[in-house]
Amino acid sequence: MANYYTPTGGHPGQEQLLTDRAMFTDAYAVIPRGTMRDIVTSFLPGWTGMRMWVIARPLSGFAETFSQYIVELSPEGGSDTPESDAAAQSALFVTSGTLSLTIDGAQHVLTPGGFAYIPAGARWSVANTSAATCGFHWIRKAWQPAPGLEKPAAFVTNEAEITPNAMPGTEGRWATTRFMDPEDMRHDMHVTIVTFEPGGTIPFAETHVMEHGLFVLEGKAVYRLNQDWVEVEAGDFMWLRAFCPQACYAGGPSRFRYLLYKDVNRHMPLTL
Repeated sequence: MANYYTPTGGHPGQEQLLTDRAMFTDAYAVIPRGTMRDIVTSFLPGWTGMRMWVIARPLSGFAETFSQYIVELSPEGGSDTPESDAAAQSALFVTSGTLSLTIDGAQHVLTPGGFAYIPAGARWSVANTSAATCGFHWIRKAWQPAPGLEKPAAFVTNEAEITPNAMPGTEGRWATTRFMDPEDMRHDMHVTIVTFEPGGTIPFAETHVMEHGLFVLEGKAVYRLNQDWVEVEAGDFMWLRAFCPQACYAGGPSRFRYLLYKDVNRHMPLTL
């Protein structure tokens, strides 16, 4: 049974220590779950009953290709016009509660583990019609056209409906649940869930052009970020710039899982 960490906000008492694991460097950032308090929430026009934690946004020296929000939606909350940018495609992943989603007139209900891809320019809306608070991730990226390719089609699924792909030679200790078809060149971003069983590892320092956003859904591990080994746990977010070396060791006692964003399938811009 899958567990997905969802922040609840609140505020620490005055007796709590200030020391935390938050880090912001030129190569990576770590935003621990303890930083996601009421005082750092944001709001958007055109919504009711919502607040969100912005954990990534395009910014010099930070995320370049995407933004990512953790949205908390109260009962009867929602929006008929959630997206204000016609160039933005979206990916939604529900971690708690129930989300009612309409895309170009088609209605869907997403429960924990539910995923939706919404192409740029689509008409869509969201609502929480249940009696409990709903939590979901909202990843946004400007879709980059390419010759001969149309925009990807909208789709809705659930992690439970997808068979994970075991990485070769790992005996299933390292696997990826892929929401986008990796052979579909229309997609210029991939969102996946990466799972490590206790003892699983990335056995080399990955160094590649893809920018990453990683939100830890479950468990704990030590993660190599550039030259540093950092302890991370459920509720933490990591941003890795392109070419930042990364590796991972999941020591247990339970499995370690994270929601992963990366940009893919397009030429590298030759101008900044």
